[in-house]
Amino acid sequence: MTRADPPQVTGRTRVMFIMGDPISHVVGTAVLNRAWEAAGRDMITIPLHVRAADLPHMLDTIRRAPNVAGTGITIPHKIAARKCVEHVTEAARRAGAVNFIRRNADGSLTGHNVDGEGFLAGLAAHDVDPAGRHVLLAGAGGVARAIAFALAGAGAASLTIRNRDKAKAGALASDIAASGTAGTCALGTTPGQSPEILINATSLGMAEGDPLPFSSPEIGAAMAVAEVVMTPAETPLIAAARDAGCTVVPGRAMMDPQAALVAAFLDGDPA
Repeated sequence: MTRADPPQVTGRTRVMFIMGDPISHVVGTAVLNRAWEAAGRDMITIPLHVRAADLPHMLDTIRRAPNVAGTGITIPHKIAARKCVEHVTEAARRAGAVNFIRRNADGSLTGHNVDGEGFLAGLAAHDVDPAGRHVLLAGAGGVARAIAFALAGAGAASLTIRNRDKAKAGALASDIAASGTAGTCALGTTPGQSPEILINATSLGMAEGDPLPFSSPEIGAAMAVAEVVMTPAETPLIAAARDAGCTVVPGRAMMDPQAALVAAFLDGDPA
């Protein structure tokens, strides 16, 4: 088997990072680099291990580097990064978090969030439609916020947000209600109906020995179970859901649709 030639990186190549802590779990760099190559873009994405205290300094470095297109943002920086940029798109404003940042020609930074749109596309690719369904979401952090807004806007009948910090879960539900984007979706922190779709938007499953984010009875009663953790590809939650006969949507499903969204954003859409 012959390995494909590596991309040629020159002084004309646009550089993009993905910043996180830890960084070893990240697979998005490979997804994006394949997309750039397929589209004929002279750009490369590189994972960068950035501690929380260093995030503002690293973003300031991007402001000063004209050949840098921007950066992806992953755990645990999505909410903090929102406060470090000059501009945010409407999607990032609603979510209160960013997962991609564009460097503008004047050196300023614009934050965007494609997690919600990417997640819905991943569900659709596995024939899961949240419209009219009762959804239980574990998590209230950066990725959970984007997914929660997207689910409410997609017509979920109810969205229950479960988080270790119950006040944080309640605040997210209140934010969605106040945004006017929820339509008729019932929001809360305690299920009013038996959840039909379970979504893990926490880091549970990344480390060996992590507990499941949902109980066995909840998994057994669900029609579909979705995950945001990408490494390992088959988390204990996905394995348990598969064994229970649920439709499963692995974490990678939300990343694959994001390349096209990120490309449009780097080209200026949304502005």
